[in-house]
Amino acid sequence: MRLIGRTAAAVVLAAGCLAATACAPGTASPASDKAADDRTGTLQVWLYNEAGNAAKEAVVAKAVTEFQGSHQGVTVNVSYIDTDASARAAKMKGAFNDPNSAPDLVEFGNTDLPGYVAAGGLADITADLDKWQDKGDLDPAIAKTAVVDGKTYGLPWWVGVRALYYRTDLFTEAGLTPPTSYAELVAANQKIRAAHPDTFGIAVGGKYTFAALPFVWDAGGDIATKDGSKFKAAIDSPASQAGIKRYTDLFGADGCPAQQCADLTGGKTVDLFAAGKSAMAVLLNSNRSKVDAGAVKGKYGVVPLPGEKPGSIAPAFAGGNNLGVMKAAKHRTLAVEFAELLASPTYQEQMYDAMGNLPTLKSVSGKVAAKDAFLKPFTDTIAAGTRFVPLDQAWAQIDAQSVIPTMLQQVVTGKADVAKASADAAAQISSAFAAH
Repeated sequence: MRLIGRTAAAVVLAAGCLAATACAPGTASPASDKAADDRTGTLQVWLYNEAGNAAKEAVVAKAVTEFQGSHQGVTVNVSYIDTDASARAAKMKGAFNDPNSAPDLVEFGNTDLPGYVAAGGLADITADLDKWQDKGDLDPAIAKTAVVDGKTYGLPWWVGVRALYYRTDLFTEAGLTPPTSYAELVAANQKIRAAHPDTFGIAVGGKYTFAALPFVWDAGGDIATKDGSKFKAAIDSPASQAGIKRYTDLFGADGCPAQQCADLTGGKTVDLFAAGKSAMAVLLNSNRSKVDAGAVKGKYGVVPLPGEKPGSIAPAFAGGNNLGVMKAAKHRTLAVEFAELLASPTYQEQMYDAMGNLPTLKSVSGKVAAKDAFLKPFTDTIAAGTRFVPLDQAWAQIDAQSVIPTMLQQVVTGKADVAKASADAAAQISSAFAAH
């Protein structure tokens, strides 16, 4: 599932769980703290049924054959579950509330993690992964996306980040080189817009949270910060406000007019760039196929999204999917071992070849980037350091209530200045954390 391209969908699942109280603490019937550990029998695995799933299934089938060959008396049964948010929520609700229906191993979006942990559905596999032979190869920032309160509940299987797609033809015509700083990005935005009034200099969206956050993080701000064991809102800090201003300043007549761009989502910015309606856009590595199917095929390049400092890379959101062991698992060790096989260098590379999934292991990232130059801006972005949303179940509520998009839209439409809009957002964020 392209959760990184549709991260809001991942969060909606968690939000749906929380809103329905099906996955909230105390509503499920969590298994005992220790999963069972049969070493023979049938290992039940749930993976996502994605677009182009046949290629994924072929890779997983190889892993199943290898695993069964090295584990006598073990059968691996892989079920591919629906990726629709409501269907997934119902499926996971059933697994949390009825341990007998739960799989041993499950694939899940990394933004779902806090809700699943709060529900008592996932096993702590910290000690298991400490012994994993490939642990040292796992990107540290990405590894943190599977950690809640110091405990690891998932093995990062693949990751996706955003970078800056740009029109090579329009940049050449304007005598521009790809931007390497925020100032150069602004200059290119304005120059191309002036030369082509029917084209946005950059497609930015008032509803595109994960395009805005790199500007906030690059300025030293954040959505929230940890205060002891609790998060507190930080979106209204001076640094966060500076980042919000940098992003919202890209809206306007000389870039992306508010009346046309305030309601843009991430998906709509992909459509605009692919259709040749924008000179730049902040898009995912996995958006490549859609862009290539559009009017700009062969007329675009990709560079890391630049930060304010010349030559710097703005921190990107590290979306992706994890593999988690259910607390109700009957084959705990087998589940961990199969997860480690799927996330091993061999199979991460094969999953990239099959699905375009960016590896979470540094050595494999380097390997796939070497054979596909398109990936270098994305792997460079990962290497520069990625960021994540607050690992707290309150994030599901914050995202479901569109707190960040509402803040951005208030600013770009002139209904509030950055100080007022960010203060309002901070109040909502603080309220969400206080409620959990």
